[in-house]
Amino acid sequence: MLWVIRFSGFFSAAMAMIVLSPSLQSFPPAEAIRSSRLDGYLRLPSFQVSTSPEDRFTFRKAFEFRNADECGFADPKTTGVCDPSLVHVAITLDVQYLRGSIAAVHSILQHSLCPGNIFFHFLVSDIDLETLVRSTFPQLKFKVYYFDPEIVRNLISSSVRQALEQPLNYARNYLADLLEPCVRRVIYLDSDLVVVDDISKLWSTNLGSRTIGAPEYCHANFTKYFTNSFWSDDRFSGTFRGRKPCYFNTGVMVIDLGKWRRVRFTKRIEKWMEIQKSDRIYELGSLPPFLLVFSGRVAPIGHRWNQHGLGGDNVRGSCRDLHPGPVSLLHWSGSGKPWLRLDSKKPCPLDALWAPYDLYGHPH
Repeated sequence: MLWVIRFSGFFSAAMAMIVLSPSLQSFPPAEAIRSSRLDGYLRLPSFQVSTSPEDRFTFRKAFEFRNADECGFADPKTTGVCDPSLVHVAITLDVQYLRGSIAAVHSILQHSLCPGNIFFHFLVSDIDLETLVRSTFPQLKFKVYYFDPEIVRNLISSSVRQALEQPLNYARNYLADLLEPCVRRVIYLDSDLVVVDDISKLWSTNLGSRTIGAPEYCHANFTKYFTNSFWSDDRFSGTFRGRKPCYFNTGVMVIDLGKWRRVRFTKRIEKWMEIQKSDRIYELGSLPPFLLVFSGRVAPIGHRWNQHGLGGDNVRGSCRDLHPGPVSLLHWSGSGKPWLRLDSKKPCPLDALWAPYDLYGHPH
């Protein structure tokens, strides 16, 4: 389903019916794949969780979304995650943002022509959420990967927001190591967004010679993402010489994992994190290392695929509006999350666009 509209406030009741109605889709059943094989990087921690996530969170079961006839069927000789017909999407799962992650998955399935062709890679660092995901999306193709926080514990420096210091924020740096070698491309998505278009369109992005693709924002003040000491020291600022760096948001990226592995970009990102520990060259957590390595070397993607910044605080006058133009993805980046504002009865107008995908709680 394609939304090519401009929003200025609350959406109409008619649009809500289109977004919510599963009857508008007629797809054949998607095959479910178990996700129990975890080893190496993927090994779950040995400690026991006293309270299961199923006891702490309740999500309604999503409608079953079916593939359209034109989607075709997977080659029976090819099974599991290595099926070349799959669209791969990576999302983190943690307690704080779990509600947002579930809504993101729900939105992707609802707007995909071929939801059965999407394989989700869920990154976790603490508790096993597989049973909860399976009960919410019984037909989902997915696998759970354990990301060990100790991998980055000594690399993380303090940030302007404590939430940006969480180790799982850095799991995207290690996708090339975590995911199977046969997975050569992945879409990485943050947990505070919803997709309102067919994600296969984003998947088909031509990256050319680039390793990542993302919507760029070249009008943004790029200098503010680094400290004065960074810009005054040619050892650091010289990294952008010969490039035209632009800001891009790392919450929506298409990544060529094959190129990433060959060039070993994880090591390059880790090197900048080590420099940050000793020289304090930025303030914003996991974003600046990506800018240092990739800015000016990004395959541009249309801004419709990251209408970001909607998480502006709900203080009077600070609720955000959408950027002009069509919309394929709505992103509540920033400190204000739609589920928290809705629960507090102090939502921003655009939070109503997130609400239809929320599966939290029992049905009324």
